[in-house]
Amino acid sequence: MVDGTLAKKSSEAIAKGSKSFALSSLLFRPHMRRHAHMLYAWCRYCDDVIDGQNLGFGETVAAGQEGAPDASELKRLWAETDAAYSGETPQTWQFEALQAVAMETGMPIHFVQDLLRGFEMDVAQHSYDSLEDTLRYSYHVAGVVGVMMAIVMGVSPDDDETLDRASDLGIAFQLTNIARDIIDDAAIGRVYVPGDWLQEEGVRPHPDDVGAEDNREAVWRVAMRLLDEADKYYASAGPGVRRLPIRAGFAVAAARGVYRDIGRVVRVKGPRVWDKRARTSRRRKLALAGIGCLQGASSKSLSFMGMPPRGNLWKRPVIKGLPS
Repeated sequence: MVDGTLAKKSSEAIAKGSKSFALSSLLFRPHMRRHAHMLYAWCRYCDDVIDGQNLGFGETVAAGQEGAPDASELKRLWAETDAAYSGETPQTWQFEALQAVAMETGMPIHFVQDLLRGFEMDVAQHSYDSLEDTLRYSYHVAGVVGVMMAIVMGVSPDDDETLDRASDLGIAFQLTNIARDIIDDAAIGRVYVPGDWLQEEGVRPHPDDVGAEDNREAVWRVAMRLLDEADKYYASAGPGVRRLPIRAGFAVAAARGVYRDIGRVVRVKGPRVWDKRARTSRRRKLALAGIGCLQGASSKSLSFMGMPPRGNLWKRPVIKGLPS
């Protein structure tokens, strides 16, 4: 497949799978946008294989039910990832996209493998008994995507301080997703919110109980706690914009504002928020993107300052000395 076709397919994938990210990525320089779209296409493909979806819009099959992806699908993703990094000809265009990104940006394989470990948690029907469990999952399915996107934007794979902030933003996004999708996830047999938080509200951490109408207010209170936690990671991620090229920084600041607004919608609508999927209107997205650009410009003006401490936020695993 010629590079132009690969880039076109990747752009089409992001346009269908993530309108918010597609909007923000318009601020990237062309080569950076191409890499970001190709990386997204591979991430989306792997996620769809595990969830049984098509660009996030298919019918998801509950883990453990007939038709759910088994370990063989995950094993295939691992094998194709290893093959792509070994220089073998990929079997799908999405892995061709991953291979191109890896070659052109020097993306270390252990970050790619961290994402696959998140899919392992879904296939294994991992139990999320505490906030620690939820944060670890959020890193593996989203925080590490933030790390990889930062590398696409030119951050060194060895710049742990900046990559930590990129991870924080991905974790914040995922915690927002979990809060927004609690009831939908329960409907397909999944519970990602901390089990001990549910138990404190008198709700058994089981999909049937989480999805029960009688427990809606208690579950909403748990969602509020999760959004409060997400806010800590959004705040920590903000200063990381200083370390990005200016246009990339604008894009990330815009995406941060747009996605954080989903949490606002969940808060404002209260326990009935799950009657209809929480969304931000296109007009509001554009306004928030503009505000994000202004915030990004303000942050860049402070680039001479050091990075403020992250405090006691969850720490991503850092692996040194591995080959790319």
